[in-house]
Amino acid sequence: MTDHIAPEKIAIVTGASRGLGFALAEALAPGHHVVAVARTMGGLEDLDDRIKARGGSATLAPMDITNADAMAQLCRSVFDRWGGAALWVHTAIHAAPLAPASHIDVKDWERSIATNLTAMGHLIPYMAPLLGSQGRALFFEDDHAGEKFYAHYGTTKSAQIALCRSFAAESLKTGPKVDILSPRPMHTATRQRFFPGEDKTKLASPFEEASRLLGQTGLL
Repeated sequence: MTDHIAPEKIAIVTGASRGLGFALAEALAPGHHVVAVARTMGGLEDLDDRIKARGGSATLAPMDITNADAMAQLCRSVFDRWGGAALWVHTAIHAAPLAPASHIDVKDWERSIATNLTAMGHLIPYMAPLLGSQGRALFFEDDHAGEKFYAHYGTTKSAQIALCRSFAAESLKTGPKVDILSPRPMHTATRQRFFPGEDKTKLASPFEEASRLLGQTGLL
């Protein structure tokens, strides 16, 4: 059934197994066939159940965005099957525990660079041809650059968004349209890792933010 879906109905969501990515994928499902990408198969299966409950459909792609070969194969498969995509939503992130710069954990540092920055060096070149001149890409800023204890996350996330801003500026006249959105603080696993004792009742839910952000873009 999904073989006959038009490219303008395909939404690729990287980081779709939890948090904001999960909520965005579910919110987009009524109007799009969602290609859901994440490392956690259990989260993707939960997403698939929720999408089906809303009458939508999804293709699950359990893979790591840092694997350039796997992502190249995914994008080629999307092109071969549907001819392109209307939307790329990128929420995948590695959020290492807060720590002083003088106590950087090498494994967390390397994983932060690989996921938050290096992966973008192949994702943008792979995704841009799928989106073409009429497609859209959504990125999400979370500016903690230079703040205490955000050495891993703040550095790599701010570098990621700098790259996305270059992509946006370069695509302004030719497309695809690139949006960089600012979510409010949310009750997610990422934020809980940073602030384990925080009062979660004061935070927005990812589903509320997904509706608000997609409403800003006119996609919902």
